Amino acid sequence: MKKIKQCLLLAVFMIPIGIFAQTTVTGNVTDQATGGPLPGVSIVVVGTSTGTTTDFDGYYTLTVDDDAVLQFSYIGYKTLDIPVTGPNLDIVMEEDRAQLDEVVVIGYGSVKKEDLTGSADMITSKDFNQGPMVSAQQLITGKIAGVSVTSGGGAPGEGQNIIIRGLGSLSLTSSPLIVVDGIPLNDGGVGGSRNPLNLLNPNDIENMVVLKDASATAIYGSRAANGVIMITTKKGKDRDMSYSVTSALSVYSPINKVDVLSSSQFRSLINSTNDADAISRLGTSNTDWQDEIYSPAVGSDVTASALGSAWGVPMRASIGYTDQGGILKNDNFTRMTGSLNLTPQFLDDHLKLELNARGMYTENFFANQSAIGSAVDFDPTQPIFNGSKYGGYFSWIDENTGSQMNLAPTNPVALLDLVEDTAEVRRIIGNAKLDYKLHFFPDLTATVNAGLDISNSHGRKITSEFIPTSDPTWNGSRTTYTNEATNRLFDAYLTYNKDFNDTHSLNVVAGYSYQEFEFDDYSYDSELEEDNFNNPDSDITYEFIDKSKNVLLSYFGRANYNYKSKYLLTATLRADASSKLNPDDRWGYFPSFAFAWNVHKESFMERFSVFDELKLRLGYGEVGNVNGLGDYLFLTNYTGSTSTAEYQFGNSFYQTFRPEPVNENLKWEVGKTFNIGLDYSLFSRRIYGSFNAYKKETTDLIASTFVDPFTNFGNRIDANIGDMENKGLEAELNIVPIRTDNMTWTISYNIAFNDNEVTNLPDQQYVGGIDGGTGNTIQTHVEGEAPYSFLVYQQVYDIDGKPIEGAFVDRNGDNVINESDKFIYKDPYADVFMGLNSNLTYKNWDLNIVTRANFGNYAYNNVASSKAYLTRATQNNILTNLHSDYLDTGFSEITDGNLQSNLYVQDASFFKIDNITLGYSWPKAYKDVNIRLYGSVQNVATFTDYDGIDPEITGGIDNNLYPRPRTVVLGLNFDF
Repeated sequence: MKKIKQCLLLAVFMIPIGIFAQTTVTGNVTDQATGGPLPGVSIVVVGTSTGTTTDFDGYYTLTVDDDAVLQFSYIGYKTLDIPVTGPNLDIVMEEDRAQLDEVVVIGYGSVKKEDLTGSADMITSKDFNQGPMVSAQQLITGKIAGVSVTSGGGAPGEGQNIIIRGLGSLSLTSSPLIVVDGIPLNDGGVGGSRNPLNLLNPNDIENMVVLKDASATAIYGSRAANGVIMITTKKGKDRDMSYSVTSALSVYSPINKVDVLSSSQFRSLINSTNDADAISRLGTSNTDWQDEIYSPAVGSDVTASALGSAWGVPMRASIGYTDQGGILKNDNFTRMTGSLNLTPQFLDDHLKLELNARGMYTENFFANQSAIGSAVDFDPTQPIFNGSKYGGYFSWIDENTGSQMNLAPTNPVALLDLVEDTAEVRRIIGNAKLDYKLHFFPDLTATVNAGLDISNSHGRKITSEFIPTSDPTWNGSRTTYTNEATNRLFDAYLTYNKDFNDTHSLNVVAGYSYQEFEFDDYSYDSELEEDNFNNPDSDITYEFIDKSKNVLLSYFGRANYNYKSKYLLTATLRADASSKLNPDDRWGYFPSFAFAWNVHKESFMERFSVFDELKLRLGYGEVGNVNGLGDYLFLTNYTGSTSTAEYQFGNSFYQTFRPEPVNENLKWEVGKTFNIGLDYSLFSRRIYGSFNAYKKETTDLIASTFVDPFTNFGNRIDANIGDMENKGLEAELNIVPIRTDNMTWTISYNIAFNDNEVTNLPDQQYVGGIDGGTGNTIQTHVEGEAPYSFLVYQQVYDIDGKPIEGAFVDRNGDNVINESDKFIYKDPYADVFMGLNSNLTYKNWDLNIVTRANFGNYAYNNVASSKAYLTRATQNNILTNLHSDYLDTGFSEITDGNLQSNLYVQDASFFKIDNITLGYSWPKAYKDVNIRLYGSVQNVATFTDYDGIDPEITGGIDNNLYPRPRTVVLGLNFDF
C-alpha cells in the first residue's frame, strides 16, 4: 500500500513536468516568389485557439508544446500545417494561384485567366453588386472599365442599357451580345416584357465575363459587334447536397420630383396676368399632383436552391419569387423563376453532358406613365375630384360638347386609376451540351450544343369609359396582343488540345453554328361595351398581324498557341451569312489576331521581385453588324394601313397596303479594332489590375439617305454611307491595404476615357425628337462630331446673366437668325466614366460601398424647355402649371428658337453612391446552418449640377423620366 502511494505521488509530481514541456518558437515567414516578408500571417496551434500573427517584417514568436502543429494561413496563399521541430521555424509560403488559374469562359471554350490574349473582365458572384437585384445587368454596374450600364428609369423590373466602349452604330443596335450558358440571346424581348434579361434570377448567376475587344469577340462574328457578355449560371457539383435560401424585403421611396410652381406661386402668377377669365378658373385646392401619383412601395425576393450530387449526378436546382412594387401608383412586377442544371459524366469521364433548363413567368401591371407628364402640367389649384362627370375626376369641360377640352391635360390620378395595362410573359430557355473526348484520340473533343429559347406574352390594355376624353362618343376601349419569339441554336465543333514536352501547347477549335429567330405578333382593338367585354373578338375595330424570321449561318475556327506559358498567340476566323442581307452580300468574313507575353516569367524579371504578374497584350480584329436591321429590306415589303387610314369606296372602308423603300445593296457594317493592354499584379496581389488602349473604326455605317425621286418607294432609304471611330483608354486598379486573418479591405477603381466621332457621313442626320413643337429635333449625326451631338442656337444673355428671349448669336454674320446659325454644342455621352468600390470584412462583418461617376455628359432638359413659358399657363382656355425654370428666364412664348437654345443643354456630370451594404454572418449558427443578415441602401445619393430630377438620361433627352427610387433592403440568407 505504501508503495502504491509512492507511485501515485511520483505521478502527481510528473504531471506538471509534462505540462511545462514547452518550446518558444521563433521564425520568419516569407513569400516564395519574391523572398520578401509577409506581415499579418495568422499562426495558430492546431486544435487550440492559441496563436499570433507575424509583424511587419514577417517575424513571429510563440510558446507551444513540443509536439504542437502550427497552421500558417494568409489570404491569397496556400495554408500550411507544420509540426514544431525546434526553437526556430522559418516558413516559405506559396501564393495560391487559384486567381491566375481561374478558368474564364470565352466563345466555344474556356481558358485560364493568365493565358488570355484578348481584353476580357470576369466578375464573379462574390464581387457582384449587393442587394436584391432584379436584372443581371445591375450586378456589374460600375464594376468594369469601359462598360456603361444605365437603367431606363425607376419602373420595377426596368431594362438596362449597356454600352461597351462607346456607340458602335448610328441606326443599328449598340447593345452587346448576351450569351447565357452558350446560348446567344436575340436582340430584344416580346411585348409586355420590361427587360429581356429578367428571365434570369441573379441568384443563379456564377459569373459574368465581358469580352471587349474584337480579338476576344470575333469568334462570335457579327453578333459581337458591340462586345459580348458571357453569363455562366451556377452548376451542380459532385458532393453532398447543400441548400441555400436567400430572402430580402425592400422598401422603395420616391426622392425627386420635377420642380414646378406650387399652388401659391401659380395663383400669384395667374393673378399677375390680370386675365379675368383665367383668374376665374383658379380653384381653391392645393394639390401636389406629383405627390398624388407617387408613393412608397414594397418588394420581396426569395430564392431557394439545392446543390450537390443526387443519384450520382451533379446537379443544381433553384426556384425564385420576386414581387417589386413601383413608386408610380398601381405599378407592379412579379416574377417566378425555376432552373435545373445536370452535369453527369460517362465512359470514364470521356463523355460529359451538361443540361440546363430555366423557366420564367412574369406578371406586369404597367402604371400609365402618361400620368408623369400630366402631373407636371396639371393646375395645382384644382382638386382630384369635383363630383362632376367622368367618375367624379376633375377635368376641363368644353361647355359646347360636354366633354373634356381637346388640348387639356388629363387628370393624372384618373390616368392611373382608369387605365388597366397588364401582361403575362412566359419564357423557357434550355440547352443540352455534349462533350466527347475521343477514346482513340483523347486530344480531340467533339462538342454539340443544341439550345432553344421560347418566349410568349399575352397582354391587354383596358381604358375605362369614365376616362376624361374629348371624344363625346367614347365608350372605353380594349387593346389585346399576343407575341411569340423563338430562338433555335445548333452548334457543332471539334477541339484539339495538346501539350508537347511541357514547352508547346496547341488548342484548335473548328465548328459550325446555325441560329434561327422567329417572331409572331398579333394585336387587335375593340370597343369596350357590355355585350362584347367577355368576347372582344365580336367587335374588332383594328387587327394587326406580323410574322418574321431570320437566320444566321456561321463557320468558325480559332487556334491558340502557347510557348512555355510565356508567349501566347491566338488567331480567329468566322464566316457569317445573314438572311437579312441580299444573297450577293450575305457572307461576311471576320478575322482576328492576338499576342500576349507573360513578361514576369522571363529570367530577367527575377530581379524585379515585386511583380507576381506582368502581361503585355496586342490584338486586332474585325466584326460585322446587322443587329437591329429590319428583315429582308432588299425585298419589297408592304405595310397595311391602320383603321384610321382606310380607303373609302362608297359606304365601305378598305385597308390599303403601301410598299416600303427597298435597298438591294445593303451590306455589313464592319468594325475594325486595335487593342493594346497590360495586366499586372504586385506585392503578392496587394496591387493588381490592367491598362487598355483601343481604337475602333466602323466602316459602311448604315444610315438614312436621300434617293432620287421616282427611283424608289420613298425619298429616303437605309444605306451603307458612313464611317465612325471610337478610341479610348481604360484602367483598372485593385488595392488590398489590409489583409490579415481577421480583416481584409479591398478597394477597386476603374476609369475609362472614350472619344466617339463620326468620320464620314455625306448626309447630315437630324435625330432626337423633342416635345414642344411639331417635328422638332435637337440632335444630329454630322461628320467630324460625336454621334447624337446637340445642334442648337447660341443663347444671348443680358448684363445680369439672364437669357434674353428670342435673342441668339448670329454666328455666320449675315444679320439673319436661321438654321445656318445653329452650332454643335456638346453630346450626351460621358468623356470619362469611372467606378470606385470598397469591400471591407472584419471577422464576421462585411461592408460594401459602390460608387460611380460620369464627367462630360450633357443632357437636354426638355421638361424645362417645353413647360416654362408664360402663355402656356392660360392658353386654350385652361390653366396649365409651369416648370419653375420660368422664374429664372421669364420667357413668354414657346418658339422653335427657344426650344433649340443651348440654354437647355446642361452639364449632367454626376457622382453617385449606388449601394451601401452592411452584413453580419453567423457560421454554424445552429448545427450546420450558416446565417447572414444584411441591410442595404440603393441609390443612396447623387451629386450633380444638373437641374433635372436625374442626370443619368439614356440618349441625353430628359422628358418625363420615371424617377429612380431610393431602396432600403433587409435581407436574411441561410446555407445548410
